[in-house]
Amino acid sequence: MSRSKKEMPFRQIRGKGLDALFGEIPEIGETPSSNSRSTLDIELIDLPAQQPRRYFDPEKLAQLVESVKTHGIIEPLLVRPLDSGNYELVAGERRYRAAKEIGLTEVPIVVRELSSDEALQLALIENLQREDLNPVEETEGILQLLAFRLKCSVIEASSLLYRMNNAAVGNVNHNVMISSEAALVKACFLELGIMGWESYTRNRLPLLKLPEDILECLRQGKIEYTKAKAIAQIKEKTARANLLQVAIAQNLSLKDIRDRVVASRQTDLPPQPSLQSRLTATYQKAQKAQIWQNPKKQKTTRKAAAKVRKTVRRFKLRHWLGGLNNAI
Repeated sequence: MSRSKKEMPFRQIRGKGLDALFGEIPEIGETPSSNSRSTLDIELIDLPAQQPRRYFDPEKLAQLVESVKTHGIIEPLLVRPLDSGNYELVAGERRYRAAKEIGLTEVPIVVRELSSDEALQLALIENLQREDLNPVEETEGILQLLAFRLKCSVIEASSLLYRMNNAAVGNVNHNVMISSEAALVKACFLELGIMGWESYTRNRLPLLKLPEDILECLRQGKIEYTKAKAIAQIKEKTARANLLQVAIAQNLSLKDIRDRVVASRQTDLPPQPSLQSRLTATYQKAQKAQIWQNPKKQKTTRKAAAKVRKTVRRFKLRHWLGGLNNAI
């Protein structure tokens, strides 16, 4: 007996298309039901204010355009009606863009009565179904979906995950946890079936702290995230941007990148002050602190002074012996 889409884990519906998420979609040409239409004027479709997908690969979009020219749009776009009389796109922006590029005036659609929140959730899930999802897009998508389920911001959702992780490893008191929120988080990750919340928190969330220029290259698939993390260790923006550009252009290996990061750190090290200036600075600090007037520190100070005198005597002896050898 097959399970319904509500019972089916996310990992089992990935790649199965909109049918798995939204139920059976009527074939083009069938009489549409009261809440669906078979085709729609493309000019009546508005793009949503919140779009989970931020980057569209130009090469893959061009391939889709050629496919649509030959075969048309096979899978309908999912839209929802608006009070204005237009429709808002919920899923299928790549197909929408391809249709606009070709100049199609009508596109196959499925209409669903959805609230703004429901539409956003379905758009997030549809985006997470993509086979070409890169680590950054997947991380951002999961966090957005989690924030939606928790009814909070992505920053608050991220903070909750870190608190859960701290509690799990014993860094904080479990009493600070809100059990209902923690249970919802675990249920959401179980439904997605991509990875556990612990692995996501420890390995994926830190990706979102990378510099924006590196994140953008990751979104575009220009560089692997292991290489990106290595480049991000360079704090100086210009040096980091230069290495990022070279790493992409020359397809540097991870080892090459790490070697260059180490070399960059050594170049950035400030020059060490001379021994004379360090001794002078230490003496000035001692004078200012008046450590010899503190009974508790006098013993330590005497020992330190004795070591300095001993070092000076040894230096003088070596210097005298050196002069004697030269004379002989």
